[in-house]
Amino acid sequence: MAAVLTGTLQAAPPATLPPLREELSLHRGPALATGEPSHTLEDPVRNQFFRIDWTTFEVLRRWSLGTPDDILLSLRADTPLDLQRADVEAVLKFLVDHQLVQPDPLRSVKAMAARHQAAAGAWHTRLLHHYLFFRIPLVRPDRWLARTAPALDWLFSRGFFLLTMLALLAGGALVWRQWDVFRTTLSGSFTPGGLLAYAVALTAVKCAHELGHAFTAKRLGCRVPSMGLAFLVLWPVPYTDTNDAWRLADRRQRQQVAMAGVATELAIAAWATLAWSLLPDGLLRDIAFPLATTTWIATLALNASPFMRFDGYFVLSDWLDMPNLHARAFALARWDLRERLFGLGIDPPEHVPARRHAGLILFAWAVWLYRITVFVGIALLVYHFFIKLVGIFLFCIEMSWFVIRPVAGEVKVWGGLWTRIRRSPRGRRSLALALAVLVLFVLPWPTRVQGGAVLKPAAVFPVHAPEHAQVAALPVREGTRVRAGQELLRFAVPETGGRRAAIQATVERLRWEAGAAGFDAEQRARSAVLREELGTAEAQLAALDEEEARHRPRAPFAGVVRDLDPELAPGTWVRRNERVAVLVGDGGAEASTYLDEESVRRVAVGDHAVFHADGGAGPALRLTVAGIDRDATRVLPSGLWAAQQGGQVPAREKQGAWYPDHAVYRVTFTVDEAPGALAGQAWRGTVVIRGDWEAPGVRFARALASLAWREAGF
Repeated sequence: MAAVLTGTLQAAPPATLPPLREELSLHRGPALATGEPSHTLEDPVRNQFFRIDWTTFEVLRRWSLGTPDDILLSLRADTPLDLQRADVEAVLKFLVDHQLVQPDPLRSVKAMAARHQAAAGAWHTRLLHHYLFFRIPLVRPDRWLARTAPALDWLFSRGFFLLTMLALLAGGALVWRQWDVFRTTLSGSFTPGGLLAYAVALTAVKCAHELGHAFTAKRLGCRVPSMGLAFLVLWPVPYTDTNDAWRLADRRQRQQVAMAGVATELAIAAWATLAWSLLPDGLLRDIAFPLATTTWIATLALNASPFMRFDGYFVLSDWLDMPNLHARAFALARWDLRERLFGLGIDPPEHVPARRHAGLILFAWAVWLYRITVFVGIALLVYHFFIKLVGIFLFCIEMSWFVIRPVAGEVKVWGGLWTRIRRSPRGRRSLALALAVLVLFVLPWPTRVQGGAVLKPAAVFPVHAPEHAQVAALPVREGTRVRAGQELLRFAVPETGGRRAAIQATVERLRWEAGAAGFDAEQRARSAVLREELGTAEAQLAALDEEEARHRPRAPFAGVVRDLDPELAPGTWVRRNERVAVLVGDGGAEASTYLDEESVRRVAVGDHAVFHADGGAGPALRLTVAGIDRDATRVLPSGLWAAQQGGQVPAREKQGAWYPDHAVYRVTFTVDEAPGALAGQAWRGTVVIRGDWEAPGVRFARALASLAWREAGF
C-alpha cells in the first residue's frame, strides 16, 4: 500500500526522534512514474507493506541521527534535496500513525489503548463490520507450498501454455459444431441437481484459483502466511494472503501473482470445454460441463473486473503504477465534483498528467455506478434470502452503509467548506439550481399519464357467413350507406319450404287441440303434454326463422359498409363463419387503454386527453375520459394489448388467454371531435391524459411507503 506523507503533526515533534522498530525491513521497489526510485517498507509482524518515495527513503536512512535538525543537515550535505522541518515531521507522523516506531514505555500503553478503541469504534460499528466483511484463516500453507511447488513447475512452462491455447481453440471449434447440444444442455441444467453441480464446480474452481495465486507467489520467492475464507455479506469467498508480493521490485512479477488466479480458471475452462466436446455421454462429461461454463462466467465477470478489489483491480493499479488506485481516483473525482459545482479553487489531491487525470475521474464514476448496482443487487439478494422482517432490516443496513453513508460523508465535507462555497459565484449558482430542483420536487404541477391505446368506431357489426353458404345477391357495395333494418347480403337459403309448412301445420294443430281441451276429458288429461309439444314446435319454427334470418343479414343500425370482399359475387361459396363485411355505425368512435394502479389513481372521469396514432399516419384526436373500471382486469380482451404483441401491458399467455402480470384497469374515452380520418378503421396509438396536479415528491413518498407497507406483510 502507498503511504501518504503530507501534513503536519498536531503538536511540535520531540527533540529526539523515536527509534524505528527493529524488525522492519526495506526492499528496492519499482521506478515511479516520475522516474525517481521507490522502496517498499515491510512490517513483517502485521504482514503490511508501504511504498515510499525517494525523499522518504533518504529521511529514513538518516533516522538514526536522532533529531530533525541533524537529518536536515545531512540531507543538504549529501543530496540535492532541500527539505524543511515540516517534511521530517510528515515522515514522523506517517511512522507514528502506522505504528512503525518503537513505543514509548511510559506513554505507549495508554496511547495504544486509545488507538485501538478509535479503530474498533462502537459496538454496533464492530458488529456491522463483521457482518459486511470478515476473514477466517484456515491453514498456514507456506511450508507445504515450498515442498510442493517444484513438482508443479511444468504448469508454468511455455509448452503447457501452448497446449492450453491449442485446447482452447480446439474446444471452441468443437463446441461451435455442437452448439445446439451445448445450448440444450445449458438450458436443461437449471434444475436443483444442476444448480448443485454448478455450486460444487464453482467451489472447486475458486479453490484452484487461490492455489494459483499461492503457487505463483511461492515460485517468485514470496511468503504465503495464510489461506482461508473471507465472508462478504455472509457469502463465503476463499482468499490467499499474497501481500508479500509487494517486496517484488519487478512489476511484471507482481502482475503474474495477481493474474495467476484468473489464468488458472481460464486454463481449467479451456481443458473442460475440450473434454466436454470429446467425451461420450456419462459421468465425466456431466462433470466437465459445469466446469466449462461456470469458470468462463465467474472469471470474466468477477475476477477480471477492476471495479472491485479483485484480481483485475490489482493488475490495473500495478500496470498504472498507482497503488491504492480506488482511493486516489475517488479523491480526485470528489475534488473534481466540488470544483465543478462550487469552483473553490482548491488544489487537487495529487497532480498527474492531463489524460490520466481525466481517466481517473471517469474510472471513479464507473466504479461508483458499478458498486451501486452490485450493492443494490446484494441488498435485494439478502432481502429475499432471509425472512421478511430480517430481510428488510438487512436491506436497510446494506443501503445505508454502501450508498447513503458515502453520500452523507461528502455532504459533511461540503458543510466544512460552507463559508467558501457561499462566497463562490459558481457555488451560489449551484445552490440556486439545487433549490429550484427542490422546489420543483415539492410543489404540485400538472401531470401527464401516458399509455398505449386503441381507437375504433363505437358501433361495429361484423357480417359472418352461415353454414353451407352461397352468395345469392349483393344489394350493397363497399362504402354504401345503409339505414337500420336494410338487407346487407343475401345467401341462398336451403330448401326449407316443406319443413316450414309441416312445422306450421303442427303448431296450428296443437294450438287447436289445446284450445279444445276444456270440452273433452281425454284432452284435459293430455293438456300438459300438449303444452310441451306446442312449445317444442314453436321453438323449431323460431330456429327455422333464425336460420333464414342468418341467410339474409340486416343492418341493426344506420352506417357504412366496409371491408366487403371484392371477389364476392352471386354464386360464390364462402366458409362457415367467414367475415364477409363490416358495418360501421354513424355513432362516432371510442378509445380505451389499460393503466396500472399508480397511473389510474391520477385519472378521473371528465379528464381531457389526446390520442396520437402510431407512426403519425393516423388521426390525432381530442378525447374525454368516459369511464374507469372499479376492478382490475383479470383477462385482457385480446393479445393486442400484451407487450409481446406490441401492446403496453406485461402479460402471459395461457391456453389462448392473456393474463396481466400486475393489476391494470380499463379506461375508456369518448372522442370530442368528428373523427373524419377514422374511416371505419381501428388505430393503435398512444393516449396522453391530463391528470391531477401533484408534487413529484409526494408521489415518490407514497410509492415508497406503499412498497414498504406491502413488503412488510401488512
